[in-house]
Amino acid sequence: MKNLGLVWALTLFGLSTTATAETPWLDLLKESNLKAFKPNRAKEGDYLWAEAVQLDEKSMKTILATGRGAILVNGTKGRSPDLYTVNEYGDLEVEVEFMIAKGSNSGIKFHGWYEVQILDTFASKKLSGDSMGGIYPRAEDKPSYHHIDDGIPPRVNAAKPAGEWNKLTVIFLAPRFEAQGKKIANAKIVKAILNEQLIHENQEMKTPTGSNWNKAERAKGPFMLQMDHGPVAFRQVRIREYSAGK
Repeated sequence: MKNLGLVWALTLFGLSTTATAETPWLDLLKESNLKAFKPNRAKEGDYLWAEAVQLDEKSMKTILATGRGAILVNGTKGRSPDLYTVNEYGDLEVEVEFMIAKGSNSGIKFHGWYEVQILDTFASKKLSGDSMGGIYPRAEDKPSYHHIDDGIPPRVNAAKPAGEWNKLTVIFLAPRFEAQGKKIANAKIVKAILNEQLIHENQEMKTPTGSNWNKAERAKGPFMLQMDHGPVAFRQVRIREYSAGK
């Protein structure tokens, strides 16, 4: 017999007593390999699998990897090729845990084009889209790479110091299109949380970020880890397709 008190309480608060299965998480670093990502021009040593990592105490600009484990490090120089998933996704929920070296730069990109910035800005007093957790600015490659706007800053500076682990959770909605291909809704960050602090909520992105801003948008694309801008380590990267109704 059901507990009627529990049923009444759930009904009162608008909750269903019927269990619903959530979309399972996909661990992109499962079994310490890169099978979830497309092959690229990587050479031996570009990616390391470590049991533990720490910053070089002398310079604080290098990540030292020890043992063999499930932590992904972008080599000894921090200049490895970016990683794009084999599969493409529309709406996506992502959880990543990462560590960066002093002054280092990385990022996660939805569809390979919409970037949430990872940058050593713990000590920064001014926030912009180029801060840790910011939605990266639009940019142009010529005559040399430069920003053409400020991007969208995080609400607060939630970055931890170089050498400490950060946790970033992001829910991304892909742009919407009519059957004829006309865009009818912009891409959106539904919510982004960095180190347990809310940094974005219902934030639209009218275009892709960086130098991809003028490219034709699409309903699906790969998820990307930026690996070529400086030393970074990831100990968790998991994703799942997102449904707004859950």
